[in-house]
Order: sequence, then structure tokens, then C-alpha cells
Amino acid sequence: MVQIPKQSVPPAPAQRPVPTSADVARLAGVSRATVSYVLNNTSAVRISEPTRRRVHEAAEELGYVPHAAARSLRAGHSRMVLMPAPTVPAGPLYSQFFNELQWALGRLDYTVVQYGGVGLEGDEAARVWAELRPVAVLVPGSGLGPQGVSVLKRAGARAVVTLGPERVEGAHALLMDHDRVGHSAGAHLLARGRRRIGVVMPEEGGLEIFSKPRLDGVHRALHGTDATVTELPLAYEEEAAARLAARWRSLGLDAVFAYNDEYAMLLMRALQDAGIGIPQETAVIGADDLMLGRLLRPRLSTVHIELPSGRDLAELVDRAVREPGAAPETHEVLGARVVHRDSS
Repeated sequence: MVQIPKQSVPPAPAQRPVPTSADVARLAGVSRATVSYVLNNTSAVRISEPTRRRVHEAAEELGYVPHAAARSLRAGHSRMVLMPAPTVPAGPLYSQFFNELQWALGRLDYTVVQYGGVGLEGDEAARVWAELRPVAVLVPGSGLGPQGVSVLKRAGARAVVTLGPERVEGAHALLMDHDRVGHSAGAHLLARGRRRIGVVMPEEGGLEIFSKPRLDGVHRALHGTDATVTELPLAYEEEAAARLAARWRSLGLDAVFAYNDEYAMLLMRALQDAGIGIPQETAVIGADDLMLGRLLRPRLSTVHIELPSGRDLAELVDRAVREPGAAPETHEVLGARVVHRDSS
């Protein structure tokens, strides 16, 4: 065991008083109202550019930042948009989407707070979120019910937006039906003459909200044909992929929809190491259309997933905050199209 040596703790420096808007006003030579107008980006009052510059320079010199709670009291609501941290592994595609969304909300003067509550789900989680008094809540996945929406709204949330397969009463809904992702992959493999199709089902917890609809989509694409579907549970590990590849020929499969590009790359490498020709013996298709798939040899066929733009979702949130009495909107936002490359 490595021990960390004890060190003497130096005395804490005397704490300086927290700067106030009055301090900024004195240093800039303006009124407190002018400081408030400038730092809160109030457009209703015309203030000269030199004055704005003096206020910003004074605030920076003093280390002053506006008090969010006080600003919320004046406005009648906060500018906080709460986003629960994903409880499932978020791939590069979704990470990019959420980054764009946070940037777009920031441009609209909202503060995005990501909340990590391990073990909290559904309406129980909603009660915890409500304690923070957000003006809007964006809920990815499923689990939130009408009661949770009601709790959030009674606590002051003007907009509750869900991103998932079903709408929830009282909330705006962005419907993301992953069935069409699986349907696109299944239809593509069928059109390429493949009839014994495996579908990778990730063993990582939480991904079933995506993998189950994708499997259903493959079944729907093959319905009424002589093609068969074989489920392939797979952990995201090299050893697990190697074990599956070692018994591949005994499964008698001639194609696989590997859930997404990351699983497809993992499995394709293992199949090639086991001497299985791609696409000669087995066609492979993923989903998400990641850049790395284009760098593989053979290049990876994939389902390109079209997510809503972060800017459009940010505008929906802003519209709902400004018009809290409007009827909830529902939008189908997930598109899917096959990108055919060498692996299929």
C-alpha cells in the first residue's frame, strides 16, 4: 500500500468580501441599474458601447458575476435547463447531438445543467429534479410518466420535453423510433440476397431501449419471406467477439446487423481473425455512420441515423418556456437510410 505523506496545512488566507453590483457601479461610474442592464443583456434599454465596455471591465476586475437566484426572482423563473445524465452508454453520435443542443441553448441565454442521479428513475427522479426549480427539463430515454411531468410543472418547469419511443401526457415529445433503423438494415441485407441474418443484442445494461426496437424492425423487414433471424447476445469485449466468431460457421449465418458501428467493427475484426470472409461468407452492416467505419477494410456498410438538430430542439424549448400554456407538441425526429459500402 502506498501511503500519502502528511503535510502541514498553511493557514487559510482571509476571505475577501463578495463583490456586489454596487461595487461594479462605483468602479465603472454608472448606476446599479445600468450594471444590471449591461450584465443581463437587456435589449429594451439603449446603452452606449463605451459604457458597456466600462461595466464589463469593472466586473472582470472585481471578479463579479450576476446572482442567478436574484435574476430568477426578477424574471419570475430560472434560466436553468436540466438534462438528466444518460443512464445508458451514449455513443459518439448522441454525444455530438447533446453537445450541439447545449451550445444552442447557451446562445439563447439558458444555463444547461446535467444532473447525475444514480439509481433514480422515472417519477421518483422527477421529484428530485423539481427541487432544483428548472425552467425546462429534457428527458432522454423512457420511464418518466404523467405524474412526474405534473410534479415538474407544479415546481415551475414551463417545458418538459421527452426524447424516446413514446409520448408522455403533458410533455412535448420528440419521438425516436429505432424500429426503422433495424427495418432499414434488414431490408438492405434481404435485397443483397442474404437469408440467414444474425442480429447483435448488446449485453450492456440499458441498451435494450434501442436494441429491442431495432430487432423488431429487422423482423418486420423479413416478415413474409423465407429469411430467418438469429439473436446474438454480445458484450462489448474483444474476448466475447472472438468467442462468437469461433462458432460462427456452426450458426450458418450469411449476414449480420451488428446493432451499431462500434459493435460491427468489433465483430468484423473478430470474424476476419477467424478466417471468415467479409462480405463473401458474411455480410456486415452497422448503424450510426461513424467516420471510423469508412476507414476499415472492407469499408463498413451502415444505417445513417438522422437526429434532430440541436438548434431546432433549443428553439422548441425556448418556445415552450415563453408559451407555457400552449398544447404539447409531438415530432417524429429520427430518420434512417442505408449507406451501402463494401462489407455488405
